[in-house]
Amino acid sequence: MTTVLLLFFGTVKTFALDYSISFTGSGASTLVASVEVKNLTQGTSVTVPIGNTLNLKDVETSVTQLSDNNPSLRVSFNPGNESSTVSFVAKQKGMTQINVFAINGKQLITETKNLPEGNNSFQVFLPNGTYVLAIEGNGYSGKAKIISQTSSVITPKIIFSGNETQVINKQKSKSASTITQMQYNTGDQLLYKGISGNYSTIVADVPTGSKTINFGFVACQDADGYNYTIVNIGTQTWMAENLRTTKYNDNSAIPNVTDNVAWSALTTGAYCDHDNSTSNGAIYGHLYNWYAVNTGILAPTGWHVPTDAEWTTLVTFLGGDNVAGGKLKETGTAHWVTPNTGATNETGFGALPAGGRAFDGIFPTSDVGYRGQCWTATQFDVFPAYYRGIPNIGTFATRAFYNKAAGFSVRCVK
Repeated sequence: MTTVLLLFFGTVKTFALDYSISFTGSGASTLVASVEVKNLTQGTSVTVPIGNTLNLKDVETSVTQLSDNNPSLRVSFNPGNESSTVSFVAKQKGMTQINVFAINGKQLITETKNLPEGNNSFQVFLPNGTYVLAIEGNGYSGKAKIISQTSSVITPKIIFSGNETQVINKQKSKSASTITQMQYNTGDQLLYKGISGNYSTIVADVPTGSKTINFGFVACQDADGYNYTIVNIGTQTWMAENLRTTKYNDNSAIPNVTDNVAWSALTTGAYCDHDNSTSNGAIYGHLYNWYAVNTGILAPTGWHVPTDAEWTTLVTFLGGDNVAGGKLKETGTAHWVTPNTGATNETGFGALPAGGRAFDGIFPTSDVGYRGQCWTATQFDVFPAYYRGIPNIGTFATRAFYNKAAGFSVRCVK
């Protein structure tokens, strides 16, 4: 049996924060086919399909303001399928959004419908627990507290049952302009990844109001045909992924050298995967010796391996060596070994811990996951060249030099 305690209000807004984010494209493409949005602060993500806008709202978890003074909303229990039927009056026709939240504020399900003016109804199926049902439409809003005591429902769902004029499928719509909602609290760090065919661009943002995000799409394709995501940081445009090409940009092959002795004897360009594992290469990109960097044709056409000075420009823009690493590192521990101290990835750079290969060909143990190292195009002396290193402990972006025969990751700049 399900017990429903209905407390509804029709004049108090359900959400205190309400931002609308739209998207445009420029440069190599003006079409934004989809946008992948990550809330780095909360660890959540949504995909915004073509033509949709992103609706950012905070969640009011308190139910103390609820009241039962709205006679236009009715709830009845359906013992046959252990659902509840919710009926309400839409003051005006238009888009209506139904959200169900757990009592702690976590969003469980959302549905958006184009409803006519007048009576409308839907069924809600909820597992055992206490929930807040929020309704917001054209000229009206409100919420209800629902206590469900059923044991048969596992996955929450909403099924509209009457008087709806159009069902909007947010994931499949190609032409209708609809809404994709995401929970957002003031100060949350967001990353938008705009995708248009072969092009993809990341924009970092901390929204303070409704706005339009423009993606400057730029071609970044290596000789293997792989297309890289790019990101603008300060005055520079960087790859947001490690290089993974097996060819120079003149289409000549880069030797893949797996033998330790052969690697240590090289004075010409080569690449490898950490531990000679192709799965590592697929995740972290390839490792290149500095001789490959020094050819001048390693990067995709229109791009180059950054000099030490260009790396310094990036690090200085982010506040210096002591803090830049945290702003560059991918968050979480999916790839970085815990604790991944200070990682915010607020730049969208997404630095990865690909480890490295020593000049004698040995792969250090406990290397992948613990540190990321990227070559610069600047040599220090006859044998060493400069690189930047980022560890899993700390927020540093260390400037150092090492033997040119070593294998490190490469990021390119336009």
